[in-house]
Amino acid sequence: MRSSTPLRSCALAIAMAAFPALLIAQATPRPIHREIPLTNMIRRAFSAGTRDSTGRPGRNYWQPHTAYVIAARLDPATAMVTGRETVVFKNTSPDPLRLLTLRLDQNLYAANVPRAEQVPDITDGMKITRLTVNGAAVNLAATRGGGGRGAAAAPAQLSATGLDQTVARILLPTAIAAGESVTLEAEWNFRVPNVAGGRGLRMGAWGDSLFQVAQWYPRFAAYDDLRGWDPDPYLGPSEFYNNFGSFDVTLDVPAGWLVGATGVLQNPEQVLTPTARERLSHVLESDSTRIIVGPAEFGPGKATASGDRLLWRFVADSVSDFAWGTSNQFVWDATRATIPGKGPIPVYGMYLPGHATQYARGGAINRHALEFYSKLWMPYAFPILTMLDGPDGGMEYPMTIFSGVGAADHETGHQWWPMMVGNNETWYGFMDEGFNQYMNNLSSADSRGLPARIDGAGQSYGRTSGDEREAPLMWDANYGGPMYSFQAYGKAPLMLSMLGGIVGDSAVQRAMSEYAKAWRFKHPSPWDYAFFMSNALKNRAPDLGWFWYSWLFTTDAVHGSIQNVAAKGNVTTVTVRQEGGMPSPVVLKVEFAPTGKAIKPMAGSTMVDSVTAIVSYPVNVWFDGRWNFDAALDFGGRAITKITLDPFGRFPDRDASDNVWPRAVKP
Repeated sequence: MRSSTPLRSCALAIAMAAFPALLIAQATPRPIHREIPLTNMIRRAFSAGTRDSTGRPGRNYWQPHTAYVIAARLDPATAMVTGRETVVFKNTSPDPLRLLTLRLDQNLYAANVPRAEQVPDITDGMKITRLTVNGAAVNLAATRGGGGRGAAAAPAQLSATGLDQTVARILLPTAIAAGESVTLEAEWNFRVPNVAGGRGLRMGAWGDSLFQVAQWYPRFAAYDDLRGWDPDPYLGPSEFYNNFGSFDVTLDVPAGWLVGATGVLQNPEQVLTPTARERLSHVLESDSTRIIVGPAEFGPGKATASGDRLLWRFVADSVSDFAWGTSNQFVWDATRATIPGKGPIPVYGMYLPGHATQYARGGAINRHALEFYSKLWMPYAFPILTMLDGPDGGMEYPMTIFSGVGAADHETGHQWWPMMVGNNETWYGFMDEGFNQYMNNLSSADSRGLPARIDGAGQSYGRTSGDEREAPLMWDANYGGPMYSFQAYGKAPLMLSMLGGIVGDSAVQRAMSEYAKAWRFKHPSPWDYAFFMSNALKNRAPDLGWFWYSWLFTTDAVHGSIQNVAAKGNVTTVTVRQEGGMPSPVVLKVEFAPTGKAIKPMAGSTMVDSVTAIVSYPVNVWFDGRWNFDAALDFGGRAITKITLDPFGRFPDRDASDNVWPRAVKP
C-alpha cells in the first residue's frame, strides 16, 4: 500500500491542471495586441516606396503588362484544343529577370501532379510542343530547376523545367533588364476534361456538344513587388493571381457552334446570321430579355453563319484572364444593364434548351448585380458580361461567368474582386471570396426591397474560434487545410459585420468603395487593405490596429459576458467581462420599466424609444490589460428591467446566453 502523500500530491496536480484559465488570467494583464504585424516582404515594399502605410499604391508602384495573341482550334469529336500564342511581357519592375515563370494550370488534370481536391477526369494534361523566347527555341527536354525572384545561374541555352506541372520555369542565358520586354511563343494541345454528370472543376465538357474552356493557355505567372514571381502551384480549391493585360483571341470552331467569351466579338458579320445581328442591335433599347438565337435555330446558317468552320475573334483589354464556352445547342438571350457614368451594356446568357426555365431569370439577376455593385463600389469597367451554361455552375472570369442562376449574383460580383481589384486569390482568398459573400448579402436584400441582415454575423464567429482546424486569414489559403472554405468564404463577412458594429455599416461600405477605386486594376495585399481602411475610418475609430491583428493574424474571439449587476442609488453598475484575445467595444441595451422616475440621458447613450437606451463604451477601455469593466449607468433612477450585452450580435462570442441580465432560468 502506497503512502497517502503522493495521492495528495497527485490530487493537487490534477486540480492545478484543471484550474480554469480565466481564473489564472485574473492575476495577469489581458494581452491586447494593437499593431498590424509587418513581414519582411511588406517591409521591403514600404522601403522601396511601392506601397506605404496609407494603404494606397506607393509613389514607386509598378506592375508588369502582358499582351496575348492566341489562336486556338476545338475538335468536338476528340475534345482536343490545339493552340498557338505570342505573348509580350513588359518588365516594368526594377529587377533583371533571370528566369520566366509560366502557369500551366491544365496540368491539374494530369495523373502526376499534386492536387488538393478530386478532378472529374484524368487527361494527359497540357502538352507543349514548341516554346521560344525572343525567337530562340527553349530546350523542352531540360530538367534543370530554378526559382525565387529570378536569381538563378545562367544556363548555356534556354531550358525549361516543370512543363509537366502547373508551374513551369524557363531559365534564361541573358536576363531581361528592367524596362525591357520579352516575347514568348508557344504551341500546345490538351483534351478538355469530360464531366459525365454533375459539376466540373472550373471547366469541362458535356459529351461532344458543350465545352467550358478555362485555364487553357500557357500564361505568365504574376510578378509583383512583394514576392517576385508567384510561386504557388495550382492545387484546385484556391484560385488565381494574374497580371493585367490585353488579349486578342481567335477561336476556330465548327459552324453552328455559338461561342461566348471574355471580350468583345470583333467579327459578328463573319460568324452570325443577319437575323441574329439585327436582334442584337435592339438589346440596349430596354431591360427586356430578347432571344438572339432560339431553340429552333440550331446548326450552320441558323445559329451561326453558314460554312464548315468559323473563326470567332474576341478582344479584351485590362483583363487578367480569358475564358470561353461553346456549344452547338446553345440558346442565346440578351438584355442590358445600365452602368453609372457609362450607360447601357449588353448582358448575354447562353444555355441549353432544357435549362431555359432556370435561366429565364438570369438576365435580370445579372443586371441587378451589375447595377447594384456599380453603385456600391465603383462602376463596372468592362463593356459586356456573358453567362455560360455548362459543367461548372459557379466560376468567374473577366466579362464571363460559368454559372447557373443560383450563383449568378456571386459570380458577377467577382467582376469587382478580383477582376477589377486584382488581389492574390491563391494566398488571400478572403479578399475576393469573403468580400463577395458580404456584398452578396447586401445585393440579395436590395433585390427584394429589404434591409440587409448583418446583425448576428460577427457574434457567430465565436462559435468557430478555437477550432484547431481553422487557419488565420493571413495563412496561404492554397494550404488552408480542412477549413479552407471558411477561411476563404466564411470569415470575412463576419469580420465586416463586427467592423460595421464599431464604425457603422455605411462607413465600412464607403471606405471599401474608396479602397476599390484606389486599387482599380492593381494588386493590393491585405496590409494595403487594412491600412487603407484604418485611414479611411480614423474619424470614427482612431485605432483599428487591434481589429486587424485579431481578425487577420489570429483566430481569437471576444467571448464577452455580463458578470454582475448592482444598483446603488441612481447608479446601476454592470460588470462586463471579456475572456478572449480579441477585445471589442462594450455595447449595452438597457430596457427600463414603463413608469417611474424620468429617464435622463447620459454620456455615450442613445435612446431608441421611450424605454430603451443603447450605451456604448469604446474598445480602449480594455487597453490597460483589464479583464473586467464596470459600466456605471446613471439614467436618473428609473428602474432597469433588462440589460443585454452586444444586442446587435456584432462581436464574436461563444455563448450569448450570458450576455443578458437577469439570466434566463435554465430547466
